[in-house]
Amino acid sequence: MIQFHRMEDESDKYSKELDVAVRVVHLACSLCQRVQEGLVSTGSDQVRSKDDHSPVTVADWSVQATVSWILSEFFGSQNVSIVAEEDVQTLSKADSADLLEAVVCTVNECLAEAPRFGLKSPDKALGASQVLEAISRCSSSGGPVGRHWVLDPVDGTLGFVRGDQYAVALALIEDGQVVIGVLGCPNYPMKKEWLNYHHQHYRSMSKLSLPTPDSWEEGCVMYAGRGSGEAWMQPLVHADKKLEWPNFARVIRVSSTDDPALATFCEPAEKANSNHSFTAGLAHSVGLRKKPLRVYSMVKYAAIARGDAEIFMKFARAGYKEKIWDHAAGVLIVQEAGGVVTDAGGRPLDFSKGLYLEGIDRGVVACSGASLHEKIIGAVYASWDSSNL
Repeated sequence: MIQFHRMEDESDKYSKELDVAVRVVHLACSLCQRVQEGLVSTGSDQVRSKDDHSPVTVADWSVQATVSWILSEFFGSQNVSIVAEEDVQTLSKADSADLLEAVVCTVNECLAEAPRFGLKSPDKALGASQVLEAISRCSSSGGPVGRHWVLDPVDGTLGFVRGDQYAVALALIEDGQVVIGVLGCPNYPMKKEWLNYHHQHYRSMSKLSLPTPDSWEEGCVMYAGRGSGEAWMQPLVHADKKLEWPNFARVIRVSSTDDPALATFCEPAEKANSNHSFTAGLAHSVGLRKKPLRVYSMVKYAAIARGDAEIFMKFARAGYKEKIWDHAAGVLIVQEAGGVVTDAGGRPLDFSKGLYLEGIDRGVVACSGASLHEKIIGAVYASWDSSNL
């Protein structure tokens, strides 16, 4: 069980939930690694397009089913409300039988490994109807009252199918506030400089220097509880090992850099839902000199929490609405690691309005500290009228 060092904060209240959440994200990362290796090596057809043309894979559905089953078994399905990205519409179609079979097989392979992570396995393999039910159970719409788990099974699916960065994100919201955040980043390099390269490239490059058996080269799970004032990072659990607490956990902290000229800023790799040109103009006006770090998924939040970058800015194109599962876990981890996350008007993000971050003022700004944050917010106000966002 996770032990917190400060007994008077909210995080102790959620220690059981955080313990299960960290373990299940470790398990989900193991699943994703196997599926990604298969996709990259075989060019598998186990990828579909959703209505918004974004990709969805066997891993998305399999992680959602796995996390749903574990949480329901541990806390009781009647007590668990889950908000998650995927539904069963595609899997339920007559021409998706092979896809559904692949998902069921992947889920059962994963759940069979659950004891390695200190979690319970089912007594016997789940059937297709049970897997579909587990995915369908994640149909809550959240809101301002009660407890809601928020899951993005594979955040950054485009990066995932390209063999690059992605994240598994799980958060717990209670009465509209994020109280637990867990972020699994299976391809996150431990050497900061490798973040600038495609994952497959730095993996092949890093093989030039032979790692020691216990070296921690890539992959981590980050987590935090609200009010603890601390965020933690653990390495992933290798195939032949068990998750033994505390699993080499170490505290992570945001960067102390407050000079814009020395700061690294992240922005989404995808251009579809973000305005890179406005961000570039804003970066120039603030005095950011470094080339932006463009990475998929909530790995951007992870980079700030770990001190590898100082700023994350996202200004969505007109009509795009930010979803809570794309931000909840990362926001809390950055905040507990000492960072600041608001909308572009300087107001906290509101996770109490359902599936979307309603009422966002222009965009999302995450910074390693208050000084940089104030400069970015000031520049937004100065630049906005002249932008074509």
